[in-house]
Amino acid sequence: MSAGGDAKRSYVRRMFTAIAPRYDFLNHLLSLNVDRRWRRTVVRRLGWERRPDGVYLDLCAGTLDLAATLAREPRFSGSVIGADFVVPMLERGKGKAPRTRPVAADALVLPFADRRFDGAMVAFGVRNLADLDAGLGEAHRVLRPGARFVVLEFTTPRFAPLRAAYLFYFRRVLPAIGRAVSKHRDAYTYLPESVLEFPGPDAFARRLGDAGFSDVRYELLSGGICAVHHATR
Repeated sequence: MSAGGDAKRSYVRRMFTAIAPRYDFLNHLLSLNVDRRWRRTVVRRLGWERRPDGVYLDLCAGTLDLAATLAREPRFSGSVIGADFVVPMLERGKGKAPRTRPVAADALVLPFADRRFDGAMVAFGVRNLADLDAGLGEAHRVLRPGARFVVLEFTTPRFAPLRAAYLFYFRRVLPAIGRAVSKHRDAYTYLPESVLEFPGPDAFARRLGDAGFSDVRYELLSGGICAVHHATR
């Protein structure tokens, strides 16, 4: 990893450690609770019904909201491992749902055997990776052949009026609310900057293909505020 990658890794860890106590509250507040619906979409695209007793990975799991969304499915009888390298975030997620287990782990060097998981998912985490392609490669490595990988990430609306309103909210309103509630000086300035720097949906789909995934598809949610990508190992 480059020196720049190391710097980003350290910054991301410090930032999420600092905002962990207010992270869930701000997620729901700033998205007007729409983030809950987005996560349910991720779980639907995972195809867990083929192996309801399987073992699944929530990558960059944070406070385990996504892991808990899967674990609470009525017919789900498997387990969800939530991996994140920010331990205070994982601690906030303990007890959210049965069948979830937090594991302190770096997404770029996962401590799991090849072909360990029946599916993997990540919500709003891949843009924080110091090396995106290495992270996608690790996700591919730990999935069983035929397993699904689902990625939820912010993007920028294509419809010009919505794009303008979104960018105003993202650049002006969201950072102000985030600073006031989290008391962190720049965490919620980093958020819009990281989204604008991240590859668009078509470019990210190509990166998934380059990492070895097949049948790569995506759909835009909420007018193009988010994209949910799904692919097969």
